[in-house]
Amino acid sequence: MDLVRAQGVRKTFGSGRAARSVLDGADLEIGKGEMVAILGRSGSGKSTLIHLIGGIDRPDAGSIEVAGLELTELDERAMTEFRRDRVGFIFQLFHLIPELTGMENVLLPARVAGASEEAPARGRELLSRLGLNGAADQLPHTLSGGEQQRIAIARALVNDATLILADEPSGSLDTVAGAQVLDILRAIADGERSVVLVTHDSEAAARADRVLELVDGKLRPR
Repeated sequence: MDLVRAQGVRKTFGSGRAARSVLDGADLEIGKGEMVAILGRSGSGKSTLIHLIGGIDRPDAGSIEVAGLELTELDERAMTEFRRDRVGFIFQLFHLIPELTGMENVLLPARVAGASEEAPARGRELLSRLGLNGAADQLPHTLSGGEQQRIAIARALVNDATLILADEPSGSLDTVAGAQVLDILRAIADGERSVVLVTHDSEAAARADRVLELVDGKLRPR
């Protein structure tokens, strides 16, 4: 069974002569436990696509189904709950809250969701698995780029999201730290959890089960 099924997705920015079609009938299917890499030149619509799949934005046309939910049919409240409960986002620039410690950043989605008593233990377990025990009480600016990105990964996993969307997660890291992050993402994609990796790096994409390329608003196998 597919975790993600998108059909005929279209998205245009601007209007009139300034209109720019970014996605033009894109189709995408992602199975449970699968890691799929999406390649494409800058501005091709890769980030737009995962924003639509993750419920950050809505398509102009087409259908997007994730974990049995048709996103185009959800109102704003249901979409917020979908993002909170089903999706974990990992961004190239980490987007950690500078005033919060590593642990506080990890637990932020859980607190938004109304954290259970188990949330702190879950956060500690994730930090331990990612080799970040020493980062729990530190502020982001005291951590390396690789450590900050692993904090961001733990944050994406704390609510047991079934879909992880990673937008150039190793793009701002050195070779060693980038490889560690990609290894973690590869390990995440198993069982019920799937990963979509947006990248421009063919070496990063080589770790995926499948590689797709976004060209002229459509996805094609590579």
